[in-house]
Amino acid sequence: MPAASRRRRSAAQDVSANASGLWDDIESESSRRLLLAALAAFHKRGFEAATTREIAEGAGLSPAAVYVHYTAKSDLLYAISEAGHRSVLDEVERALREAPDDPEERVRRFVATFAKWHADHHIVARVIQYELKALPHRQFRRIAELRKRFEELLAAELEAGVRAGAFDVPELQATTLAILSLCIDLARWYHAGEDHKTSGEVGRLYADLVARMILPRA
Repeated sequence: MPAASRRRRSAAQDVSANASGLWDDIESESSRRLLLAALAAFHKRGFEAATTREIAEGAGLSPAAVYVHYTAKSDLLYAISEAGHRSVLDEVERALREAPDDPEERVRRFVATFAKWHADHHIVARVIQYELKALPHRQFRRIAELRKRFEELLAAELEAGVRAGAFDVPELQATTLAILSLCIDLARWYHAGEDHKTSGEVGRLYADLVARMILPRA
């Protein structure tokens, strides 16, 4: 197999693995293939530069087939964004449900889970973070509501820790955004490999870093 073909196959496998489980509930095989192809195209070229013809070819379909399943290219980006945001929100909410009452441990669980997801799904995360503003206003607002939920969850945990005397957080909103941004930025540089920590190790590292930010100094 030529080197270029091997690279294309490897890239496609990376994208598929990165999106594993995100749209298993979509019954149409063609729709799932289009989402994977769109994810690959948006990741490689950006939303504006990617074309529906490129996406269709990546899915092994005709260009006209895109519009059978999605009315516009932005609908593909919205579907990817919604699936990604709901996936990480589900993970974070599960982590908090299973966490003990200890304020520090609850924030650690939130951060470790949030960071690990962005490492595990770094290709998806990069697209849904950096191409978000390409969405039409109505779709953007729906995703913004999901994103607001992360802020609310983390801010509530930090505030509870402050009330309990466990945390020293003078600026609650700024600290909340700083912690979320720290984890989200993983999408910009992380990839699995021998030169990087595993996603679980990164999650624990980030939980330690955040603990140092919010725990009172001795």
